[in-house]
Amino acid sequence: MNTIKKFIKNEISGWALWEVLWLFTTCGTIAGISIYWQCSLMAIISAVTGTACVILTGKGKLSAYIFGLINCVLYAIISYKAKLFGEVSLNVLYYLPMQFYGFHVWKKHMSVKTKEVEKKRMTWRKRMILAMSIVSATYLYGLILTELGDAMPFVDAFTTVSSIIALIVSIKMFAEQWWIWVCVNVFSIWMWYNNYQVGNDNIATILMWSIYLINSVIMLVKWEREAKRKYEI
Repeated sequence: MNTIKKFIKNEISGWALWEVLWLFTTCGTIAGISIYWQCSLMAIISAVTGTACVILTGKGKLSAYIFGLINCVLYAIISYKAKLFGEVSLNVLYYLPMQFYGFHVWKKHMSVKTKEVEKKRMTWRKRMILAMSIVSATYLYGLILTELGDAMPFVDAFTTVSSIIALIVSIKMFAEQWWIWVCVNVFSIWMWYNNYQVGNDNIATILMWSIYLINSVIMLVKWEREAKRKYEI
């Protein structure tokens, strides 16, 4: 019980007013609009927990992985119905187990002072390797998804591959994760908008990715600024 109390205390400490407002405003907005558009309960919960996850990740809080666990399960089901198999495999085979691994790693690197995870930056050499890995893996996976009949194979491949790599970078606590997330979010919005255009009910999912995009830009600035104050490796 004391462990739970300590966990909750750490999660709610260190928040600036604008961060609290951002968290509750975005979650409330996406829930309200989704209900107005009569989205399914699954889509609403997925969108809200996903939104909370990315904001908590940006804040460097461990609870991000709890909300992420709920989101990846529901999002996988939604993606399966939309025949976006790259998104399904990403969430079931990768995101789900990585929530547990990420929680374990971050728990060991929490700042005693800020109650947030430590933040680091990559060298330019590592950034170039990162970019080349994303491009080559996207091409190869895109070919596979084309054979599987994916609705948007190379866009789906890019979001899948980039998300896999971005999560690794995130768990390693590098600020460069947010550059990748910005790109992932832009292409994800495009992918789900096209899916909506053909008659699928996923307004909540589009809203979720739109908030992800705004959040990734905000957190990019936050992480780059805070990581730069410490050191570059």
